[in-house]
Amino acid sequence: MEDPDKKALQPLLSPAVSVSEASSEVFDEEGNRLSPNYGSFPDDDLKYVVPENRKIGVMGAVFLILNKMIGTGIFSTPSSIFASTGSVGISLLMWGVAGLLTLSGLSVYLEFGLAIPRSGGEKNYLERVFRRPRYLATSVFAVQMILLGFSAGNSLAFGRYVLLAAGHPMPDGWGPRSIAVLCITFVVVLHATLPRWGLRLTNALGVFKVLVLLVIVFSGFAALAGYRLVPDPHNFDNIWAIEKGDGYGGGGAYAFATALLQVVYSYKGWENANYVLGELKNPRRTLSIAAPIAVVGVTILYVLANVAYFAAIPKADLAKSEVIVAGLFFRNVFGESAAARSLPAFVALSNIGNVLAVSFAHSRVNQELAKEGILPYSSFWASSKPFNTPSASLFLHWIVTVIVLLAPPPGPAYNFVVNLYTYPGAWINGFVVGGLIYLRFRESENWSSTWKTPIWVAIIYLFLNVFLAITPFIPPNSDWNADGYPYYAFPLVGTGVLLLGVLYWALWTKVWPRLGGYVVVTERSLDEYGNEVVRYRKVSAQKAHALDNDDDE
Repeated sequence: MEDPDKKALQPLLSPAVSVSEASSEVFDEEGNRLSPNYGSFPDDDLKYVVPENRKIGVMGAVFLILNKMIGTGIFSTPSSIFASTGSVGISLLMWGVAGLLTLSGLSVYLEFGLAIPRSGGEKNYLERVFRRPRYLATSVFAVQMILLGFSAGNSLAFGRYVLLAAGHPMPDGWGPRSIAVLCITFVVVLHATLPRWGLRLTNALGVFKVLVLLVIVFSGFAALAGYRLVPDPHNFDNIWAIEKGDGYGGGGAYAFATALLQVVYSYKGWENANYVLGELKNPRRTLSIAAPIAVVGVTILYVLANVAYFAAIPKADLAKSEVIVAGLFFRNVFGESAAARSLPAFVALSNIGNVLAVSFAHSRVNQELAKEGILPYSSFWASSKPFNTPSASLFLHWIVTVIVLLAPPPGPAYNFVVNLYTYPGAWINGFVVGGLIYLRFRESENWSSTWKTPIWVAIIYLFLNVFLAITPFIPPNSDWNADGYPYYAFPLVGTGVLLLGVLYWALWTKVWPRLGGYVVVTERSLDEYGNEVVRYRKVSAQKAHALDNDDDE
């Protein structure tokens, strides 16, 4: 009689895969099924199905992307970008070039997303490409997403803009951080308990923040025509001149690399819909329409908003304005009026819109990782109880964000958080686009997608990410501690987090299984779209060995 366990086994990575690499059941040494803490899941938790009335259409996907892209970045980072480059022309050029590079990255993610229309984003793409060493790519991505997928930057900016609107501008300190903690707490509770209202608020704030950017753009046009309350800053008289001295980065490869990193941070979010493809209506159609609309629109608004800033803020003030650059712009154009005081409040609402979008998407990625058994206590983090939402994964996102907000000492924490949040993404994106190039040239992979990225676009995007990953290690021409911390701090910490993923892989797949007497196996199945779904399980080494022997016979 045929062994039912043996019958359930499926070839996974190639026809040559051994039997012990897959099992539809999870056993201990006595042949008993393991408890949920060891990798199995209750059926109601594993089958997290989004009702049709909660799925996201084209406009909802546009605002999901807009809300993550338009957050703190455009209202805060132009100051540090100009301070790093010291040049009006180079700064504007960076914003335009970054928009084009973002479109190249979007093309890569569209090709993957339309071929693999599942929630999870890069996790799915890395798993499709990097199958050796087994589980390594998944482990590295999981650690990076959990530890660095926080909402601290926009939550902190929300706190500072709230205080600015209230007439109490304050640098980084416990006041803004306390408000930031309240911000992320409100967002997580809303998404966990009232998901439809969370999406409605996200969409409403998406419309609102586009209107705020339009106000800045048209106010900038007015400032260029002379309608401002400060003298003409003459920032466009010699736009390619590089300023030096107090407040400026002094140029050099390091300064330009960090400036480009922060521009990339401002555009970050274009991939947000890829993380929640499983919750989109007709995901292939929705993604292919929504993503280009959002990215092209944001690129145009970003470049024009920077022109507006330079039209109303003198260079010396702009270089030192830090996170409140938009507030300084409002004051120079509108004065100390009610309008000037209310506009920083509008920016604060934009910040919380970003926190809403990031928390929504990243919690889904966290849940996908937990469903596959990658995280410790996966059954808890994968749970959709009690509101049929990823409330446990939202709680995980909250924990990491609050730690990042409260752990650093008061000081120049914002730029460090921005760079740390962005930097490891250069490595991840580089591996994703490198993997796509590999798939396109490797006929045996049988790669197919309804969207084809021109190979030269993929190569340009690959070189961009290599540049962003390597150049932050090059010493700056100015003070090595100009930002309040060593220049190598954020690339070192970011790279360390990725290496921590390698360590977790070694512990998860090698050390702990050897100590526990089990093996980590891969279980693959097909979803409703016919796409492969991966689950990782722990199987008793004794049971796996017995199944291997049976198969050999």
